[in-house]
Amino acid sequence: MGRSEELSDFQRGTVVGCHLCKKSVREISALLSLPRSTVSSVILKWKRGGITTALPRSGRPHKLNEGDRQVLERVALEKCLPSVEALTAEFQTATGASVSSRTVRRELHEMGFRGRVSTYNKPKGASSPRVESHPKYVAVFGHWTASASIQNLLFFFLTPGGEKVENKQSPLSQEDTRVDISRLDLRVGRIITAVQLPETDSLYMKQVDVGEASPRTVVSELAKHVPVEQMQNRMAVVLCNQMPAEMSGVVSRAVIMCACSPDKVEILDPPSGALPGDRVTFQGCSGKPDKELDPENKVWEQIQPGLRTDGHCVATYKGAAFEVVGKGVCKSQTLSDSEVK
Repeated sequence: MGRSEELSDFQRGTVVGCHLCKKSVREISALLSLPRSTVSSVILKWKRGGITTALPRSGRPHKLNEGDRQVLERVALEKCLPSVEALTAEFQTATGASVSSRTVRRELHEMGFRGRVSTYNKPKGASSPRVESHPKYVAVFGHWTASASIQNLLFFFLTPGGEKVENKQSPLSQEDTRVDISRLDLRVGRIITAVQLPETDSLYMKQVDVGEASPRTVVSELAKHVPVEQMQNRMAVVLCNQMPAEMSGVVSRAVIMCACSPDKVEILDPPSGALPGDRVTFQGCSGKPDKELDPENKVWEQIQPGLRTDGHCVATYKGAAFEVVGKGVCKSQTLSDSEVK
């Protein structure tokens, strides 16, 4: 059987966009003339890792020739790069070879490198054991991902016999296990303009000022709940570190926070006097927000059930108000005791 044609990144993004618009697999399949199994596969990959691009097909791992291995060793020792991915990019620039970061990890391991990528220091006289001599290689390294949030925690913990060595959890990894509202980058934003996306009846595309050099593009499913004239030049609470997602062909780079009931949705209002870029804080939660929420860690899914408005329409997380220090709290217009998302 011949190899089937790969979906383009645009097609994959369209599938995910339709899924986010509450379309079923059956509806997406009929709309885009794609097999249901293909639609399900694209949605599953997006849910698991935020992936909307075609992954490389599996095959025999690429092996470097001796000259390329020498270049890789020199780059690892001289450049002190922060991650395996950065080291791979530098190696590809130096040699013109096309290899994956997984191949580079394996080759470095075989050359005897240990420890953080940024502090590689090959021991004098270190041998170069082949991967075949380490039967537990896959078990130890199979869980590695390219996520930027754990790049600097990648260690090789193998003894010469191939046994895994126990190691105490580092302070940084302990920080990563903290799951509370402080990991969300919530800011005051101003919706500059909003237009309804063509060929949709529920999506607005907005330009939102969150205190950065340029506005962010945000797509939200609010057209059925908020008139477009009420979206113009409006203040809002914005989640700024959610992974970008493509919706109806447009990449959305933030989320407008709303109070929701089964039949009504209201955009949260920041306090009077709040400015774009002002941080929304919570009493008792003083940690720093993630640069970007990793879908694999399901941080948002763990935090969201604790988000509600109280009896006075004040948005809260487990009872702590959404607050802009010195300016007040964030509220919905009429929805009390309602879910916030």
